[in-house]
Amino acid sequence: MLRQCALWVLTRTPAGRGCRRYSSCSPSASGDAREARAYFTTPIFYVNAAPHIGHLYSALLADALCRHRRLRVPGSGSTRFSTGTDEHGLKIQQAAATAGLAPIELCDRVSAQFLQLFREAGISSTDFIRTTEARHRVAVQHFWGVLEARGLLYKGIYEGWYCASDECFLPEAKVTRQVGPSGDPCPVSLESGHPVSWTKEENYIFKLSQFREPLQRWLRNNPQAITPEPFHQVVLQWLEEELPDLSVSRRSSHLHWGIPVPGDDSQTIYVWLDALVNYLTVVGYPDADFKSWWPATSHIIGKDILKFHAIYWPALLLGAGLRPPHRICVHSHWTVSGQKMSKSLGNVVDPRTCLDRYTVDGFRYFLLRQGVPNWDCDYYDEKVVKLLDSELADALGGLLNRCTAYRINPSGTYPSFCAACFPSEPGLMGPSVRVQAEDYALVNAVATLPKLVAGYYNDFQIYKALEAVSSCVRQTNGFVQRHAPWKLTWESPADAPWLGTVLHVALECLRVFGTLLQPVTPNLADKLLSRLGVSTTERSLGELYFLPRFYGHPCPFEGRKLGPDTGLLFPRLDQSRTRLVKAHRT
Repeated sequence: MLRQCALWVLTRTPAGRGCRRYSSCSPSASGDAREARAYFTTPIFYVNAAPHIGHLYSALLADALCRHRRLRVPGSGSTRFSTGTDEHGLKIQQAAATAGLAPIELCDRVSAQFLQLFREAGISSTDFIRTTEARHRVAVQHFWGVLEARGLLYKGIYEGWYCASDECFLPEAKVTRQVGPSGDPCPVSLESGHPVSWTKEENYIFKLSQFREPLQRWLRNNPQAITPEPFHQVVLQWLEEELPDLSVSRRSSHLHWGIPVPGDDSQTIYVWLDALVNYLTVVGYPDADFKSWWPATSHIIGKDILKFHAIYWPALLLGAGLRPPHRICVHSHWTVSGQKMSKSLGNVVDPRTCLDRYTVDGFRYFLLRQGVPNWDCDYYDEKVVKLLDSELADALGGLLNRCTAYRINPSGTYPSFCAACFPSEPGLMGPSVRVQAEDYALVNAVATLPKLVAGYYNDFQIYKALEAVSSCVRQTNGFVQRHAPWKLTWESPADAPWLGTVLHVALECLRVFGTLLQPVTPNLADKLLSRLGVSTTERSLGELYFLPRFYGHPCPFEGRKLGPDTGLLFPRLDQSRTRLVKAHRT
């Protein structure tokens, strides 16, 4: 039985009486059996160059979705998350030759860079796959054998434009001419600008043309299969055109760095067929147990590889007798000061430098807060500093410091809540009542925040989830500012109950914020929750009972000693950068 995720939601009866209601966001409550297990994937990243922030962004999106799911459904056995590197193909073969390395040496070197980056960035994957592994070769060759046994592969002459940089074939309509270094017009990909060459050779060909109508039915029957919606429509538009059959092998004499076609060493399996099967390899394909994880899969991908994941991959799966993935979540790209990242422009951003400069949690927060999957997002240093100083250092860190400062909380405890000061029914009057209408709005906003955030995660809108949390942080700061607990004294019988109530409400809000920020800023959230005295067993969404004393129920944190003071939650970056400049000048 999957554990229910109960959220406190403020409701009103017809009489206006405050009461408690549970709203479940658990998989079992949703009635979707596929949610019993969840499997998240990033693309496997090509090892022809070092990782950039676009690669990290893909990994962070998948990581946050996975971490949020683990908060909803505790237990290590029901959620998997894979990432890794794509290490075969002509581009790797050529890059290794240029570098004077054996292909496996290049793969080892660059794959290690991705693995190190993801470790430093706190990516909580359960598997890091490399397509040069033996288990993957077994899976790919078995998958090939299934397609062959089902009569979906044939050998024939394939003729067309091939882009080695993009590892794909292009129709004539997707090729244009640009003036090359010699001054002569050269054929290039219309989308990427990379050079293409006319290729004619005998290959194995997959009967992709047979799957146009099945793919259309799949997408029309599953409107959430590809998200955001504009990308779903793009794929449906692609499927309005005829699907040509797809070449799925290369001559080994031309491409030796890859997995050989079973029973025909003269041919090497096409790198994209090879790469896509990694999602099956990770869950144990071809062993029978893989079916307990497939198709409960969410692929998180960049928009540049949408066609491979939304047309080729589902068609190959259907051809092998398997169902398409549960969901394909698509994100756009990152630009730098309004320009596309490129080596020639010298504006490729090193993500490890950013992790050092802005801290791991800071840069995670920036990318997930500012990244909008629907359109390209822009990076520049000043933007990062302004966001992190405003939302993490000032708003969230300042709120925590205010409510735990010795001057207004000398006992260092979670103060008591006074129901007479903050009655559950608005409009009640009394000598100790100081609550205002805006305060009830705050309680309602924070009470409904976990469910709102869960909805945004489900809709692949993590940026909106963080925007909602940030809005509630601002509301809570407004609440504290309105009631100015630093102007109240514990020695006054009139002030003390209200002072404790103000701090109690603010700390309860902070507890919700810390819990909800765990998927995005795990270290910062741990620091915040530890400062509040929240144990590691009290941090799941199933334990997130907000402000129970408001509803007349006991609060397990009331009177509890706060955790040790570990200093600023998030130091301001502009001040630290100023100090570094001054130190350099002296």
